[in-house]
Amino acid sequence: GAMSVDSITELSDNASELLEALQLSHPHELGPRRSRGKRKPLSLNPISWQVPRIVDRCCAHLETHGLQTVGIFRVGSSKKRVQQLREEFDQGLDVFLDEHQSVHDVAALLKEFLRDMPDPLIPRELYGAFLSTATMEGPAQLDTLQLLLFVLPPCHSDTLLRLLRFLAEVARHAESSRDPEGREIPGNKMTASNLATVFGPNILQKEKPGEKDAGALNFEDSAAIILVLQRLIEHHHSLFMVSPEMQCDVLRRLFQTDPDVIEYLLRRK
Repeated sequence: GAMSVDSITELSDNASELLEALQLSHPHELGPRRSRGKRKPLSLNPISWQVPRIVDRCCAHLETHGLQTVGIFRVGSSKKRVQQLREEFDQGLDVFLDEHQSVHDVAALLKEFLRDMPDPLIPRELYGAFLSTATMEGPAQLDTLQLLLFVLPPCHSDTLLRLLRFLAEVARHAESSRDPEGREIPGNKMTASNLATVFGPNILQKEKPGEKDAGALNFEDSAAIILVLQRLIEHHHSLFMVSPEMQCDVLRRLFQTDPDVIEYLLRRK
């Protein structure tokens, strides 16, 4: 029952801002649409899947070539090759990652990008709120995490979901298994907890890199970061799912406050 719009030029500015905040669409319901001519309608997330090219391509490469790589994200890489790839992406080049690129170089590039974002994937103003969920248990913890995810900016939300899907797939291949012919397939040894240990400090940052005390986390914060990211990896599918009940509740409230928006959404459904 998701609803999507591809332009909101018919609405007032206030209604446009309200629709932007709602984000009622499902990210895979529509492919990216391009506007033609001079008229540029305001696109609503997530009609355009707002994931940086570097993140999507690194994840796709590692999903194809790195899931059976033992110690992925923990083995050293070539700083020179990583820097070259980074510069190519920074220049806006259409970088193609294939089997010739080292898994460890691509893994290091992904970590570097997340670490060096001007504003981390989970914005700093939400750092304390996310960490506070570490002391919660059961449904209360997951419900709170879900509400916090709902207030992330669209690009952050889309990118975090792409990353969590990838990390969950890596964790799914952590243990060794056997193929249909009985041959052993080595596991990568990277459980959800191990991945949370590697990525947690890059995603949840209290201070900007280079600032005083940046990286000087106390033990409690470090443990909380790992636990929170582990929960996000393990439960990402349900956490990013908006229930029909919540959508109906939002629509009911909108009907009382902004019926014009409801009418527009229903016309564009």
